[in-house]
Amino acid sequence: MAILVTGISELITCDPTLEGADHSEGLGLLRDAAIVVGAQYEDAPTTVHWVGPANRAPEADWAIDLGGKAVLPGFVDSHSHLVFAGDRSAEFAARMTGTPYDGGGIATTMEATRTADDSTLRTLIGARVEEMRRQGTTTVEIKSGYGLTVEDEVRALRLAGEVTEETTYLGGHVVPPEHRGDRSAYVDLVAGDMLTAAAPHAKWIDVFCEPASPHAFTGEEARHILTAGRAAGLGLRVHGNQLDHGPGVQLAVELGAASVDHCTFLSDEDLAALADGDTVATLLPGVEFSTRSPYPDGRRLIDAGVQVALATDCNPGTCYSSSMPLMMALAVREMGMTPAEAVRAATVVAATSLAREDIGVVRHGALAELAVLDAPSYLHIPYRVGVPIAHTLQV
Repeated sequence: MAILVTGISELITCDPTLEGADHSEGLGLLRDAAIVVGAQYEDAPTTVHWVGPANRAPEADWAIDLGGKAVLPGFVDSHSHLVFAGDRSAEFAARMTGTPYDGGGIATTMEATRTADDSTLRTLIGARVEEMRRQGTTTVEIKSGYGLTVEDEVRALRLAGEVTEETTYLGGHVVPPEHRGDRSAYVDLVAGDMLTAAAPHAKWIDVFCEPASPHAFTGEEARHILTAGRAAGLGLRVHGNQLDHGPGVQLAVELGAASVDHCTFLSDEDLAALADGDTVATLLPGVEFSTRSPYPDGRRLIDAGVQVALATDCNPGTCYSSSMPLMMALAVREMGMTPAEAVRAATVVAATSLAREDIGVVRHGALAELAVLDAPSYLHIPYRVGVPIAHTLQV
């Protein structure tokens, strides 16, 4: 069945080939627009069949009139840690009074997650994904990393795989307490038996490369983990340069990682490497908000020609927010990005960081994953910060 979605005051397509659209800010913006979506057969995914001006819309079996609302590609949250149990609100409160973040609180979440049963974790993950969808997010990447045993990492990926195909093995999150007496043995486990068990359930491998933290991994440890993951057929992602200058960005670009995430502390050499390579710089401004840390310089990255994505990093310790609109508002207010750049970062560039061309855009053949704003323009996302105006269109 074909469904006509009309009454669209402003359609953001992120499609540079769309005729008649305004491409001045890279949004492929079309006013007074319409979309036709549908499935080719029963149980097939719903895709976009047609995009264009409302007065040229073809016939369809059914129609939805949005009454003058703006429509965008559904937000792509390319960095999250949703498989966890427990609570770290006291840690957040302590940071607000000056306690610095160093990654040590991950062990607290690890204990709670290990002891939670599958049913509990499944319920928690489902609730968090639904919370995201209520705010316009249609694709979410989910990492493991709060089990840090072979069995618990596999379980986390298996449960994450029930709600997304973008699953990331993060055995290299931190060195768990029971292995701190022999770091090298844990690194070998992450790159060896744990990887072998986890790889069938993962699309990506990630590592927290942060020598400034005693709990995370050095450049050489991260290289060992990432190259093993690549040999196992997984795509590469990196947590890098969050707490201080370090090797994460350079390593990510050298190894051809799809994304390096955080990018708070960048040297001129880091910036040049990103500009010359294909690795997306994924910024996570909710972390800086929640840790009282300096924000990444989004303006500097974009002006250098770097592809910049935005994501929530939704996790219990450093950003317990599932709101992509909030991340976009922070990018505009604190990181020097324009509203249009923030929209692209939350949609088409975030999709690029996941090696996807079927999401983050509104064009013929793409998945019909759409966000609707209770507002006439995308400018209202940062303008009405904190107000739940974005939601997923159900078609």
